[in-house]
Amino acid sequence: MKAAMTAEEKIARGRQISYTSACHDCHTPGGLYGVPDMSRTLSGSELGWEGPWGVSFPRNLTPDMETGIGSWTEEQIVTAVRTGIRPDKSLILPPMPWPMYSQLSDEDAQALAASLKSLPPIKHKSPDRIPPGAATTATRLSFPPPPAWDAQNLPKQ
Repeated sequence: MKAAMTAEEKIARGRQISYTSACHDCHTPGGLYGVPDMSRTLSGSELGWEGPWGVSFPRNLTPDMETGIGSWTEEQIVTAVRTGIRPDKSLILPPMPWPMYSQLSDEDAQALAASLKSLPPIKHKSPDRIPPGAATTATRLSFPPPPAWDAQNLPKQ
């Protein structure tokens, strides 16, 4: 039987998962530009993702109580990562690849949550979602509406 990880090992494993699962690409400023600002690790980004859902922005994943996920429990983080549903029951919008993360083992999902809770809190409020069709000057990556093949089972907007 495998011994349980120590708290330090669990956080280290979660940190490794955050890198190999590309969390930093979107949630660390500069990540998608190839120069992630690790002094602001996982504090959210103002580079939006535009698609049929409007424009969404990567949220602050640090434990800041006001602008991050500081009030979330580790179990709430695990649920959000695996199901795309926040503790307040709102949906996490694309491009968050929660279906991919739904396949994390319990041990790995809990390690990721512990790692996020261990980060230094950084105060940064990501921009609010911009509804579809609203005028915006936000810096964003744009996705066209899906082609018929991809759209067959998508929810109607």
